[in-house]
Amino acid sequence: MSGSPTDSATDASSTTGAGTPLAVGLVGYGLAGSVFHAPLIAATPGLVLDTVVTSDATRQDQARAEHPGVRIATAPDELWRRADELDLVVIASPNRTHVPLATAALRASLAVVVDKPVAGTAAEARDLAALAAERGLLFSVFHNRRWDNDFRTVARLVESGDLGVVQRFESRFERWRPRPKGGWRESGDPQEIGGLLYDLGSHVVDQALVLFGPVVRVYAESDVRRAGAEADDDTFFALTHANGVRSHLWVSSTAAELGPRFRVLGSRAGFVKYGLDPQEAELRAGRRPVPGEPWGEEDEALWGRIGAGESPTTGGGRPVPTLPGDYPAYYDLVARALRTGTPPPVTGEQAAATLAILEAARRSAREGTTVEVSTA
Repeated sequence: MSGSPTDSATDASSTTGAGTPLAVGLVGYGLAGSVFHAPLIAATPGLVLDTVVTSDATRQDQARAEHPGVRIATAPDELWRRADELDLVVIASPNRTHVPLATAALRASLAVVVDKPVAGTAAEARDLAALAAERGLLFSVFHNRRWDNDFRTVARLVESGDLGVVQRFESRFERWRPRPKGGWRESGDPQEIGGLLYDLGSHVVDQALVLFGPVVRVYAESDVRRAGAEADDDTFFALTHANGVRSHLWVSSTAAELGPRFRVLGSRAGFVKYGLDPQEAELRAGRRPVPGEPWGEEDEALWGRIGAGESPTTGGGRPVPTLPGDYPAYYDLVARALRTGTPPPVTGEQAAATLAILEAARRSAREGTTVEVSTA
């Protein structure tokens, strides 16, 4: 499928640097824009960060300092008026703005990448994908954690058959943040599309769909645990895939003791991996990927272990080298798609499939029921 976790920047970069660089406009310079999108765009051969849109004077200064020569705009409309000068617009603004801004960009005949979650509903995501198709434009969603080091390793093990037939997939994206940080991401206003179900849930559900395909049944529990919190901060998903695999997924800000990031149980062996992919921490610390240099690697002590009937916590099983994380692959594949017409690394339809599961999970948690999901 497009955006396979085994796709790497090395595989993609052979075609992305040719010709005149593709000019990119970036809307938003908060966490998503400044830590993820801008550094990855700037590091991609064949792309150039042309314009950053932010009305915040401090963020404008930050963008100029971090990306010398970048142009600054105070409103997205300035990009639509310069559409003939740009090849791509990246939407990294708050979630509630994703659909209207992506719609405006597509109507201005601009290819679009949108940070996840692209929308609040699967129907909105499908409408955006249809508009892009109607206009012959690239439309993709930034599900970057398909290129996490641990997820790439799990995908390789599943593909190789080393685990046998996978029966259960467990994925945890847990944090210990006992006090809410505030802001729109933790707002209880439905219009903000905040809370962990849509934030971290977008990642774990997308990963499960990449590995095991369509889901036919969803059960979820979603709670607001912290004093003063407004949005869900502790959510569990149980997914039944059409092929019989069961995915159990946890996202939490209230995990005082972190569980394994992945536990995958198959008919032949199981795999257990602790710890988070290092790329976000590296980007937050100001480190940047450089083509041809190591990136997203972790120490051997953090490798997961594969075995049967043995406890990895006591050294059972054998260590499995973790593949390097590769967030740069996403924009390499976007650049390739813009130049050659190949599919983008994550399609609008794939993002809509993830949102359909999140919608079903929200309903399940609210009603205390199991929700059937159509795979049509």
